[in-house]
Amino acid sequence: MYKVFITCEVAQKGLDLLNEAGYEVEIFPGTPPVPRAILLDKVAEADALLTDVDDMIDEEVINIASRLKVVSNNAVGYDNIDIDFAGKNNIAVCNTPGVLGESVADFTWGLMIATARFIPHAVNNVLTGGWTRFDPIPFLGFDLYQRTLGIVGLGEIGTAVAKRAVGFDMRILYFSKTRKYHLENQYGLQYCELSELLQRSDFVSIHVPRNPETHHLIGEQELQLMKSSGILINTARGSIVDQAALYQALQDGVIAGAGIDVTDPEPIDPKDPLLTLRNVVVTPHIGSASTDAIDGMGITAASNIIAILEGKLPISCVNTSDLS
Repeated sequence: MYKVFITCEVAQKGLDLLNEAGYEVEIFPGTPPVPRAILLDKVAEADALLTDVDDMIDEEVINIASRLKVVSNNAVGYDNIDIDFAGKNNIAVCNTPGVLGESVADFTWGLMIATARFIPHAVNNVLTGGWTRFDPIPFLGFDLYQRTLGIVGLGEIGTAVAKRAVGFDMRILYFSKTRKYHLENQYGLQYCELSELLQRSDFVSIHVPRNPETHHLIGEQELQLMKSSGILINTARGSIVDQAALYQALQDGVIAGAGIDVTDPEPIDPKDPLLTLRNVVVTPHIGSASTDAIDGMGITAASNIIAILEGKLPISCVNTSDLS
């Protein structure tokens, strides 16, 4: 009987698939992430791991995992896994694309509107008894309609964000590793280099993966290029934006605001000066927190495990070419 160790919370629909397959399923009972010692102990006897982005699956883990055949991340990202070393050890690394793009895109727009219109501060004003008369002046924000949106990274989520921008009659710029001519034609997108995008956009939304190339992709110089009325949105990964530089830019009025669902590190220190600013909205990495997305990720993560263990093609394997 195959053994599956699950390190994180997974949708019941995904768990049902693993149980129906007849596997021995063990779920870490505590609060993630799994302590390192427990992870090393459990992986020694596991045929499959179902993990989250907080679980570091590196050489030390893989070297102990003599039976391991697949690491299935319950996420789109997989930078927590050493995929090269996994491939050398004939371990498949799987993820869950195609199930949360629309949910994250919805959230991106919610964050964009909330930041531009000071919605969290207005809500707090009501809750703390500050609403004593009609006075919109303290909450004057920025319209999105017919403004210019710059999308950095036109993958699944970036494309879904662009689709929604059409309804706001926005000019849509994008920067990506490769041009997407069919999307340019379909949604009226305009490709440009990152520097030009930052200079021209009223809203800049980040949708690139975390890797060495994108670390601090948006730093002090890039923020200086943005409009003073510009708003930065990040629902990708915290390390893509230099957080210290972002704080300074917001503090000094270099840009007008920022909405971030991801920080570096996570969770953010409650005493981080970024949280003292009125022109920033910070949420706790909940872009994919919808029932549809969570169910979809659980089903895909479980299906990937079943496929690998049964010798079939998984829904998504990121290191197929490295496997023998």
